Amino acid sequence: QVQLVESGGGLVQPGGSLRLSCAASGSILAINVMAWYRQAPGTERELVAHITTAGNTNYADSVKGRFTISRDNAKNTVYLQMNTLKPEDTAVYYCHFPAVLTTEGYRDYWGQGTHVTVSA
Repeated sequence: QVQLVESGGGLVQPGGSLRLSCAASGSILAINVMAWYRQAPGTERELVAHITTAGNTNYADSVKGRFTISRDNAKNTVYLQMNTLKPEDTAVYYCHFPAVLTTEGYRDYWGQGTHVTVSA
């Protein structure tokens, strides 16, 4: 069984920074894309950023220039460095690995979510 464990959320003032981490554990053979999503109260879950195995990245327009996604393949971990945070970044952030290869084939996994609150 594969588990994704997130950490790094919390309360931060506008203009501040946070770094989220999501580590996968279990019988993992390979992980393709790693992604971060977020969901604010009363809204749909939206893609924040994703990164391929080769390190190619893509960001939502709302976070470009402020957030940076990175990964450590040896640790099966993805990070989201969030700078210049705004109140509208307040949400629950989820990591998502849509294609994790195990001995049972490819499966889709989500983290449990970590709360980020940006407020003065």
